[in-house]
Amino acid sequence: MAGLRAVSRIHDFLKARGAAGKCNPTVARYWHLLTGGFVWFAVGNALILVACSWLSETQWPLNLFLALGSMGIGFVIHFYLVSRIALRNILRIQTLPEVTCLFAFQAPRSYFLVIFMMLLGFILRHLPIPKYITAPIYIMMGSALAFSSSLYFQAFRND
Repeated sequence: MAGLRAVSRIHDFLKARGAAGKCNPTVARYWHLLTGGFVWFAVGNALILVACSWLSETQWPLNLFLALGSMGIGFVIHFYLVSRIALRNILRIQTLPEVTCLFAFQAPRSYFLVIFMMLLGFILRHLPIPKYITAPIYIMMGSALAFSSSLYFQAFRND
C-alpha cells in the first residue's frame, strides 16, 4: 500500500504543476485494440523464441515433442483462460471514451499481473533446473498469448 500512496503523491504533484496532462499520450480508442494485439503477439513470440533457443540444446526428438506438446497445451490455456482475459480487455476498451491514454489498452489491475508474470519468469529462468524443463512453460504461456492476440486484431478489424 505504501507504493500506491507514493504513486498517488507523484500524480498529485504532477497534476498541481500542470505536468500530468503533458505526460499522457492520448490516442483514439481503436488504437488500443491494435496496441494490445501487438503487445500480446510480441511478448508471446519472444517467450517462444527464448524457449526454442533453450530447447535447441536438447536431443532432436525430445525438443520437437516438448515444443509441439507445449504449444498444444498453450492452445488449451488460450481457449479456457487467456482468451477470457483478452475478451474482458476488449470489452473494456470498447467502453472507453473515444480518446484516452495510450496505456489504457490494459486495465490498471492487469499491470500488476504483468509485473507478477515477469517476476515469475525471472525466477524460473534463474532457478538451478534444466532449461528443457522451463522451456515448455515459456512455450505454453507464449503460445497462449500469441493465440489470444488474434482476438485483439479481430476486434480492431471489426471496429
